[in-house]
Amino acid sequence: MRFASIGSGSRGNATIIQHGKTTLMVDCGFSARETEKRLQQLGLDARQLTAILVTHEHADHVNGIRVLARRYQLPIYATPGSAGCLSADVQAQIREIGFDESFAINDIGVTPFAVPHDAREPSQFVFESGLHKVGLLTDTGSITPIIEAALNDCDALMLEANHDAEMLERGEYPDHLKYRVGGRFGHLNNAQSAALLERINTQKLQHIVAMHLSEKNNSPEIVAPLFANVLNCQQDWIGIANQDTGFGWRQTL
Repeated sequence: MRFASIGSGSRGNATIIQHGKTTLMVDCGFSARETEKRLQQLGLDARQLTAILVTHEHADHVNGIRVLARRYQLPIYATPGSAGCLSADVQAQIREIGFDESFAINDIGVTPFAVPHDAREPSQFVFESGLHKVGLLTDTGSITPIIEAALNDCDALMLEANHDAEMLERGEYPDHLKYRVGGRFGHLNNAQSAALLERINTQKLQHIVAMHLSEKNNSPEIVAPLFANVLNCQQDWIGIANQDTGFGWRQTL
């Protein structure tokens, strides 16, 4: 199983999971044209996509879904709450999913799990090939036992490290936005993400990528040493997803 991102941050998100002949896109926060261009940079054609999965309805995660799904006749997997927020003209393509109800999309097993975020019915996902497990966690304001259980024993993990708490507090955001981002239904700060890594079993971890970094309230120079200290590894082993380029293919072995 391999995975990549075509962009991660407040201006757009999309993650690719591939195994066998199955290629899944999690979210599509870019225009369809921009998504097609960024997929080509990964050596993919949008016609290779098998399905789109939706984490939640915020614009930086769903902006391109309507056009892309209609153009390539892609099924869309989403919770009922998220599905209800999507355009009426893609409702026929939606396959509703439930939390902790595993299902298969061709070669890839998928398990959605609930997260605390200020959306209608947000989810994140674990993907399995039969041999390996890849976890994705972004857009959550706090860690729950459900999240810990879902992400235990991953072979690869894409983990939100949205902001440094002190940078957010000192930064230029208005108070209401600081409260939203830093609140229990907002986004994970670096310390919260590091604490999660301390609590789950990471012995099988082959890859970790820090996701959804704020361009104004965080930096790779803060995240990488913090994660490396928890995982007892070199800083250059910590992957960082970029807003403009995401990150290239990583493969579980």
